[in-house]
Amino acid sequence: MEKLTFYAVSAPEKLDRIGAYLAEKLSRDVVRHRYGNVVIAMEALDQLLMACHSQSIKPFVESFLHMVAKLLESREPDLQVLGTNSFVKFANIEEDTPSYHRRYEFFVSQFSAMCHSTHEDSETRTRIRVAGIKGLQGVVRKTVNDELQAIIWEPQHMDKLIPSMLFNMQDRTIQDGEENPAALAESCFRELLGRAAYGNMNNAVRPVLIHLDNHHLWEPNEFAVSCFRIIMYSIQAQHSHHVIQQVLNHLDTHNRNTPRVRAGIVQVLLETVAIAAKGSVGELIKNTTMFFKSVCFVRILLVLVTTGPTVLEVFNTLLKHLRMSVDFELGENSRRNSSSSVSSGRGKESEERIVQNAIIQTIGFFGGNLPDYQRAEVMMFIMGKVPVYGTPCHTLDTVKIGACLVLICLFDPQVTSGFKSKSMMAALPSSFLDPLFSISLMEDSELRQLVLEILHNIIDRHDNRAKLRGIRIIPNVAALKIKREKISKQDVAFMKKQGQQLYRHIYLGCKEEHNVHKNFELLFTTLAILTIELANEEVVVELIRLAVALQDMALANEEKMSMFICCGIHALVAAYLNFLSQMIANPPFCQHVSKVIELRTMDAPHLLPENIFRDKCPLPECLDKEDKQLYFQTADLAECLLAPGYNAERLSVPYVPQVTDEDRFTRRKSFVDTASLQVDIMSNNLPDKSQLAEEITFETLKKAIGKRTEIHFMCHPSGQIPSDTGPSE
Repeated sequence: MEKLTFYAVSAPEKLDRIGAYLAEKLSRDVVRHRYGNVVIAMEALDQLLMACHSQSIKPFVESFLHMVAKLLESREPDLQVLGTNSFVKFANIEEDTPSYHRRYEFFVSQFSAMCHSTHEDSETRTRIRVAGIKGLQGVVRKTVNDELQAIIWEPQHMDKLIPSMLFNMQDRTIQDGEENPAALAESCFRELLGRAAYGNMNNAVRPVLIHLDNHHLWEPNEFAVSCFRIIMYSIQAQHSHHVIQQVLNHLDTHNRNTPRVRAGIVQVLLETVAIAAKGSVGELIKNTTMFFKSVCFVRILLVLVTTGPTVLEVFNTLLKHLRMSVDFELGENSRRNSSSSVSSGRGKESEERIVQNAIIQTIGFFGGNLPDYQRAEVMMFIMGKVPVYGTPCHTLDTVKIGACLVLICLFDPQVTSGFKSKSMMAALPSSFLDPLFSISLMEDSELRQLVLEILHNIIDRHDNRAKLRGIRIIPNVAALKIKREKISKQDVAFMKKQGQQLYRHIYLGCKEEHNVHKNFELLFTTLAILTIELANEEVVVELIRLAVALQDMALANEEKMSMFICCGIHALVAAYLNFLSQMIANPPFCQHVSKVIELRTMDAPHLLPENIFRDKCPLPECLDKEDKQLYFQTADLAECLLAPGYNAERLSVPYVPQVTDEDRFTRRKSFVDTASLQVDIMSNNLPDKSQLAEEITFETLKKAIGKRTEIHFMCHPSGQIPSDTGPSE
């Protein structure tokens, strides 16, 4: 062998004839089953290949690869392993010049077949599979860095490479070790993805999704999640959007599949988004000041903006599937089967809830990783997806559940909690408040609770909610150590513009017949947070007017509210005025409120929150309207507010909620989203045409059309994102 090597190095032009001779000998020995001679010939070929690196080695390589192919075609496991080992040695050689005519299609097919070996003997099967994986790894190393071998990334080759690796990664029965097919396949899979260029990502991810479909690995989806973790941690960070886009598209193609399959895909999407948020792109964006002048950073941002899925595109897809899940849950089949099989209906409903919870969790995580300015746009976009009662395919049931799920998306702690907007005008524009408050007019008490909790998440910028939890008479507000700042000019302008709308919906929310303890508790927190975050002297007076109006409404009880609701309103007013009096630090005001509370403690405990919201609290048949001392008197409150800065004369004007379009167009037992109001919808759904002619005037139509035009991009009738007028990213 030493003499042969010296001769080949000295006369490289003879390598072609040497290779042809050895190949002929080896072919004859393979046919005659002289395996000892085969091993000797392959060792000779290997040593010559490792020793000679001249340009004349190209023809010799062809003979070498021809003999490797002969060994791989053999049915003898030992020869297959021998040929694979020789190919791996060849793959590790860095050639000086690229090859223009060499092809590796046969080796991809043969090594992939070895990866799926079903040999009867388990040890032999493992050896063959390990050899196949090593061979694929060698093909990858030999081809991915060669521009002339870009054909390896084409679908027909990726469809063999990727499933072969995934097939072995699924089998974790063999203990970890040097010859573990699962660990070796994972290493090869990571190496392949790490070498994937920009234009090859789709071809690398698509076979993974197909493999998961063919082997039913979305339910359960532990392996699917594991695969995409490997993908996201292996690829270059700037390619993450490709993977997210692929998963989104795959979710669209499975929109009619079983709930658990859809839930599995959504959970994989959550995992990819979570890892992408932690990736280097996220770090670059966080450190924009450091990298702003970097050409590399600018290129990454251009790629993300021009080719990746936009933020609203992700939310649009998720909300579309959330809406479809609601439709499936309340579809014709489930309603038809509910009467015949209650248990099956419940099972289907619970499975759809799995999908809905997965989507909501994904929306929450994705929203939680956005900057505040983008999160505000996403919140408005989500709000625009609330279903409208009366439109095709939207019954009252679908509207209630759909609105509830959309609100849960907004209420997710990662979407709205921690949202620290400096200006309430930017955080709560009319296009967001109008549909949100429309939901607060529904009879469902849980929906109204969600609306209030969403408001708390946005308005409470100093995290005071936990200190205000529970409606009660707080003896010492100073002990709560409430954090607050002086109200800004922007917030003053916001309250002048939107304050009356806030007061109106608090007023209407208090008298809803289906209110429970939780509703009154959240209403109290709403009033308290408004006082802390947005109240100047003018707002304080307006809040006192609102509290007195609530008290008078409960006393008059013109709408025949239940005694629990009337007493609950009185308890809410007492708890809030007690809180307000201590916040403004007005001693006469505090004394008047404390005096009323003391009298109620002795003579009317059912008018205090500690008693009325207690289980089995005895309720009176009617309220004692004659005993004026049990109630807060407007004249006394005005006298207490004679301090500078307070317009006490304003208290003499009774608070009356504003009349809005909702009162004319909304039926109390239905739901209409005022932000996406359509004239043609109204004409089709109002019960009486004569009544319609009386209510809709020229001014009404003008306002409705103007409102629709103003925010048409947020509430598109088709439910899709307009391509030319979407909110800026």
